Amino acid sequence: MKNIEDTNIGTVPAEGVVGAAGHEAALLEDGVQYWRQWLTVIVLISSDTLLAFLSWGVGSALRSFWELDALSLISVGSIVPATAVWVGARALLGLYPGYGLNSAEELRRQTFSVLATLAATATFALVVQMGSELSRMLYGMSLLVLLIVAPLVRYFVKFVLMKLRLWGWPVVILGAGETGAQLVRTLQREWGLGYRPIAVFDFRPAPAGGLLEGVPYRGTMIDALALARKHNIDTAIFAMPSVSPDQLARLIGMARHSLRHIIVMSNLWGVTNSGVVARDLAGNFGVELKHNLLNPWALRTKRMLDLVATILGGALILPLLIGISLIIWLDSRGGVFYTAQRMGQDGKLFSCLKFRTMLPDAEVTLERMLKESAEMREEYLKYHKLRDDPRVTRIGRFLRRTSLDELPQLWNVLRGEMSLVGPRPYLPRESEDIGPMQSEILRVPPGITGSWQVAGRNGISFTERVQLDDYYVRNWSVWLDLIILARTVRSVVFDRGVY
Repeated sequence: MKNIEDTNIGTVPAEGVVGAAGHEAALLEDGVQYWRQWLTVIVLISSDTLLAFLSWGVGSALRSFWELDALSLISVGSIVPATAVWVGARALLGLYPGYGLNSAEELRRQTFSVLATLAATATFALVVQMGSELSRMLYGMSLLVLLIVAPLVRYFVKFVLMKLRLWGWPVVILGAGETGAQLVRTLQREWGLGYRPIAVFDFRPAPAGGLLEGVPYRGTMIDALALARKHNIDTAIFAMPSVSPDQLARLIGMARHSLRHIIVMSNLWGVTNSGVVARDLAGNFGVELKHNLLNPWALRTKRMLDLVATILGGALILPLLIGISLIIWLDSRGGVFYTAQRMGQDGKLFSCLKFRTMLPDAEVTLERMLKESAEMREEYLKYHKLRDDPRVTRIGRFLRRTSLDELPQLWNVLRGEMSLVGPRPYLPRESEDIGPMQSEILRVPPGITGSWQVAGRNGISFTERVQLDDYYVRNWSVWLDLIILARTVRSVVFDRGVY
């Protein structure tokens, strides 16, 4: 384990210490006031209940558009119990409040809550023989609205609760090394998980004004237990991957006296994934790893979703594609499309199609610029892009900023060379830079969008993009694809750092 002097603990000026202490005090105060957590649960349940009733209203309106007969009293009377079943299913699935659930897992549970409501309603109607009295169209339309809208509404409600300082549960971080720092950054960035780090502890006394990624460093394990007892904090995360198993067992034994929830960060980075399952093998702890990409049915489902979404979406945006093609030709005269050899699944090369955003002699110009400018060469080596690239045309800058230049890749998706979501389509010359992760990343077709697209787009280094792609492959699921597609829309609309 690193000594405290070797970790990321830094100091701040006197006024910074006061600010950090005040921020910490506010977090601790929030953590001990359990009525805030109950208020969070009440707000989530109330918003879900209101949404359910609104969905029944929308379903009724859609039904009346196709059917002229009035709803039966049984159909109207079943709305309240059906709503109760839906809310109850969400409660049983741990969605109130749902701390610790990543976006993909939360979406999966929300989808299951709708399917559970449908199954429960159909079973009840069959048992009491009221199937003919219930409006199938009403239930079908209403539950479809819930399936689509509920995740969006929940995100908005959580965002408002976060701004009101109601969302989140205080946790302490045990470990002030690089793993602890990375964990704090992750929890601060992924606020939807609901874990708010309020203090960091390690093996050494707290230095004056010590901070780790803006979170106060408060000393040793003994100090952590004292803080937990004083402020009724019940959750701690061990971020000490270098500690021996015996020492870790002793530390956890100490923590059990004051902390009800203990999360241990493993030292299996690059091995474990979101599908990991703990196994008790006759008293021996084991970790089961599930690789969805080895499931042929999962891959067939992904391919089916690609085809359906591409065909339907392509038909809708056909006028847009024609309009962009015309503007490109008028702006710089020349070919409308640009093709480049990219590495596809299993390293097989394919021609990646995009709208042309650069001058026709872009590659020759790039080689000349990199030879003439050391600064440009350094920037290109780090990001594999140039922020102020003189080769980009006027319309090209707009297309890149909005990612519209990638729409022709829908043709690559139809051909099976790409997927809607996947790793970045790498150039063959980038193979050596990808490093040992290449074999894992190239197990699947590259995507039009991916984790790299929604986690900073061009604001992250090439190395970070590779790490994100490796994470995607190891953690792939249909739910993760849906989350990335939704975040891509948000990134395209609100991200202004693209070039």
